[in-house]
Amino acid sequence: MASSSEEASLRALEGLMNEFFALSTSNQRKRDIEELLNNFSSQQGAWHQCFYFLGNSRNEYVLMYTLSVFENLINRQWVGLRPPEKLEIRDGLTKYLLTNHESMQLSIRNKLIKVVVCIGKLDWPHFYPDFFNNIIQLIHQPGTTSMGLQMLLTTSEELVSPREDLSAARKEELRKLVENQIPTIFGIITHILETILDKHRQLVTTSTPPPSPTHGENEDGSPSHAVYGSSPLQSGSHLIRTMFKTPPSNKQNLLPLPPLDQESELLTSLCLHCLTHLFSWMPLSSSHISSNLLTVIFHLASFGCEIHSVHQATSPSKSNGSFSTSGSSSIGVLAMNCINEIVGKNCVPVDFEEYLLKMFQQTFQLLQKLTKDTTSQSVGNKLAELDISYVEKFTDFLRLFVEVHLRRFESNSHFPVVEFLELLYKYTFKQPSEEGFFNCLEIWSVFLDYIQNKVQSSRLQDSNQVLDRYRDALVSVMTEVLRKMQFSYNQTQLEEMDDELLDDDDETEWQHFLRQCLEVIAKISELLPTDAFGILFPVFQENLEVYLGLGQYIIDSSEGRKLTIVAENECRKLHCTLRDMSTLLQAMGRLSDHFISEKFASRFENALALVEKLCQAAVYGSSNKLFVVKTAVPTVLQPDLCEVHSHVLATLQAYSHWLAQFYSETQRQPASQEKFVPLLTKIVEAIEPLIARDVPPKIVQASVHLFLSISTTIRPTFLVELPQIQKLFNDVSRGSMHSHNTQVQLIICRALSNILILPWPNVPERDQHWTARSENHQGFIRRITSDYRALKTTQSLTKDKAVQARVKPTIHETLHLLSDQVESIAGEVSKTKQVCYHSLQESIQVTLHIFPIYIHQPDVIEDMMGFYLALFQGLRVQMGIPSIQSTISIFVSLFTRDQLAETIAHESTSGTRVVEKFLNILEIIIQEPGSAFKAFIPNIISICMDHIYPIIAERASPDIKPALYRLLFELLQNKWRYFFPSSVLSKMQGVETVENDQQFIAIMQAFGQSFLQPDISVFRQNMEALELLNSKLKLYQRKIFQDMMLFPFLNVLHQVLLGRTHDLLVEEILIMVYNMAAVDMNQYFNRFLQDFLNSTDGLHSNQREALAANFKKDSDLPTFTQSVQRFINDLRYFRLCNTALPEGSVKL
Repeated sequence: MASSSEEASLRALEGLMNEFFALSTSNQRKRDIEELLNNFSSQQGAWHQCFYFLGNSRNEYVLMYTLSVFENLINRQWVGLRPPEKLEIRDGLTKYLLTNHESMQLSIRNKLIKVVVCIGKLDWPHFYPDFFNNIIQLIHQPGTTSMGLQMLLTTSEELVSPREDLSAARKEELRKLVENQIPTIFGIITHILETILDKHRQLVTTSTPPPSPTHGENEDGSPSHAVYGSSPLQSGSHLIRTMFKTPPSNKQNLLPLPPLDQESELLTSLCLHCLTHLFSWMPLSSSHISSNLLTVIFHLASFGCEIHSVHQATSPSKSNGSFSTSGSSSIGVLAMNCINEIVGKNCVPVDFEEYLLKMFQQTFQLLQKLTKDTTSQSVGNKLAELDISYVEKFTDFLRLFVEVHLRRFESNSHFPVVEFLELLYKYTFKQPSEEGFFNCLEIWSVFLDYIQNKVQSSRLQDSNQVLDRYRDALVSVMTEVLRKMQFSYNQTQLEEMDDELLDDDDETEWQHFLRQCLEVIAKISELLPTDAFGILFPVFQENLEVYLGLGQYIIDSSEGRKLTIVAENECRKLHCTLRDMSTLLQAMGRLSDHFISEKFASRFENALALVEKLCQAAVYGSSNKLFVVKTAVPTVLQPDLCEVHSHVLATLQAYSHWLAQFYSETQRQPASQEKFVPLLTKIVEAIEPLIARDVPPKIVQASVHLFLSISTTIRPTFLVELPQIQKLFNDVSRGSMHSHNTQVQLIICRALSNILILPWPNVPERDQHWTARSENHQGFIRRITSDYRALKTTQSLTKDKAVQARVKPTIHETLHLLSDQVESIAGEVSKTKQVCYHSLQESIQVTLHIFPIYIHQPDVIEDMMGFYLALFQGLRVQMGIPSIQSTISIFVSLFTRDQLAETIAHESTSGTRVVEKFLNILEIIIQEPGSAFKAFIPNIISICMDHIYPIIAERASPDIKPALYRLLFELLQNKWRYFFPSSVLSKMQGVETVENDQQFIAIMQAFGQSFLQPDISVFRQNMEALELLNSKLKLYQRKIFQDMMLFPFLNVLHQVLLGRTHDLLVEEILIMVYNMAAVDMNQYFNRFLQDFLNSTDGLHSNQREALAANFKKDSDLPTFTQSVQRFINDLRYFRLCNTALPEGSVKL
């Protein structure tokens, strides 16, 4: 009989739980209640009252809290309970479940099941031998089958992948125990599912016969959809009908079933959930997975193909209380989950390959059903009427098959690959959603990569056979993708796509769609370039003719030039044509690589025809200025015209490498110049007028990038002589380009500079005219930096703050421009660099002069440091050692400890970037071979370790840290002898000489400190750095490292593993631990492990002994890393078990 105190406690608990979940309860009150509940649950013996709460309350909050108390008790304190207490808890919970499972809420029942399974996780089979037998009995009993299946699912989830609350040995034991039960489990589940299907087959045979499976198909089994009939992929071959035909004995399985009743759907759903989880971890084996089980799963998967099962819930007239109101399509989704878990496994035993082949054959029957048109209308799309989740799962299956298994079966005579591609083709272009279409394109992309690799690894004859085999399929896909992305065929769907909002990849919805389609076209073009050109070029020409014919519809009016096309239908057609032309231009641009190198001569005529058309379009657009023509629909046609013009220029830029090769050919065969020179001249004539103020920014961007490619990639000798280029030089020198944005100005100046300083291709050194070009370049640079160079003689700059602020824009613009100049020629020949450095010398001196003036203004110093970083990276040879030494001396003297602290602490991020660039410059100095900069090493170390490191070491922010640690790594790697000078005598005596040991120790301690920080990128960077130093310079074997640093580093790494703060790097950490331990394995096993265990809190002495004794003392990498993982897991488990219970009790 219940005591009054238990009753009062229950009422109090119900009150607290209701108050906690009430909307009016404040957060502070919720924290108070939570603390009170936690205190109660952690007191010893609380579970006794919990049994009273379970038996006497119907409050769902109380029941869930009570079960969480039991769960916490089992997971954390079970080992401390006496056997009679464990038995009482187990029997009490099991009895409560069996008695109340029908009346309790599903969430409460599942929570209770989980608690019981947690007991089995700890006690089965030694102290709970009937655990699994009880589950089997529950499944066999009609009234508890669903509960038994739920318990089976929970068992798979909790026992196979337990958390850190078990020892490694117990985890392995549980996995083996469950795996031993697999045959029994699969046998039971197969029987349940077959029974359900048999029952519903009887319903089929006693009702109206279903339509013929071939109903709605042609005699050869092909869909009647006209769109696909014109494709090279002709459907309905005899082979596919014979390959994918179900054996006569299974003919009954093809008959569609009515929706399952509610009980059958529940049991089927639970069975499939169990199978999915079991398949996710168990190895494939024909001894486990029977053909009967696969047949059942595939039959259930076919439920998703039945349209009536999707619409069941939306058809009130057909609803019946005994049938599922959710429809049976969800069963199809779950069945596909099972199939995908099997197909997703890459490791397939030989004895299972036959089963796998049968699976694919059965799945392709489903694929045939999915791609078959509906009978309600001749052009119906069955996929559009199915559950979208089912279609997604089926797409996942196709992707897994192509990614993982196609290589296994492509050459199998029982597997018709071409027919599979036919079905995949239909499936792709029947997708009801854009996302589904993208996913199918990804499958094609994977397939194309596979074919590409196969072609590249085959001999010419074999590769031609491969291409011939798949030519029709690939041409069909390309043709249909091209149609799908053209407004002329698909305007309604394409107009719905957003072309303004950017996603996380900085793409609009339309750009994303177009890129996906173009990627597939590009990959097919790589395999079949001639076929691709034959498909794309005629369509491009057709649209181009419309564009070039617009001039006849343009008139001059009082409002300006005007397009006379005003009829709505004609405007719509023009809009579609212009959009399609932009698309086709991008597609043609992707073909550019197929006309160069060894293919140049054989495909020259095609490429020349295309480039001439592009040149004609560029000249036409520029001369007619179509971007300013007024139209009847300015918000539509005006952007279309701009888009076409910019894409014409961008496509010409894509063919700059072809033009460069054409130019090389003209130098060898002067007769070809009569084609090349006019062609390139026309392109330049088309570009120059576009670099103006009144031109849309998109066209300006495309034109300057094309100009840059001409000056950088083609480099014709006559380019500088063209009047248009001379005009650009004059315009830039006069400062008329300031109306453009900074990026455009940089590109124009870079292109003009390249004309003067880049070597002409195929021209002897004596004919390069370097002297004249150098003088011209120097004059050009002097003119565009005149305002900046004048700062050196501005007397008021030193003290007048207003003048300093006024000239900041000049400093910023000039240094950005000069930095860009240097960065652009960093990889060029020495003569180009000499000319560039000669032109920049005066500006370099000006920068050094004003550097101290702005030392306290990080926004300006950042630009200066960026300029010097570019100089040191690209022109340090031309600068010479004395100049670099002088510059570094100035930097070192200016960047004092206080100055660095001030810069780092600056409110803007400019200060951080200044210090990072300073460190990058020092890194370049350290990397220089020889002893020229040896004198700077002590100062560099002092700047790093005394000035910068103390400021940033304890900061959580990763700012500056990557640059600092990268510099320290380069210091150790390139100046190793600064710390470890080698001599013949010391090597003969076996003595290790160490110099500057205190600095070396400080650097190593800084690396060790970084492993205690949360930033994973810095952790990874420094771990890789130390590993590289060890592989190249035997860092871990150095005596000073072994004596002073080995154990601290090992300790930190083991603590990181124990704390699970860097789980993403577990494999790398384990390898690093192994490499450190490998220096002296005996020392690691006998000394370090014992020291580490003694210093670790929360362990008893016998646990420390067990951990040390269980550590396998094998020195090979796989065994060692596995032992470390077991060691860390068991240590974590022991500490969890040893969590002390608080004394006292709390009354509710």
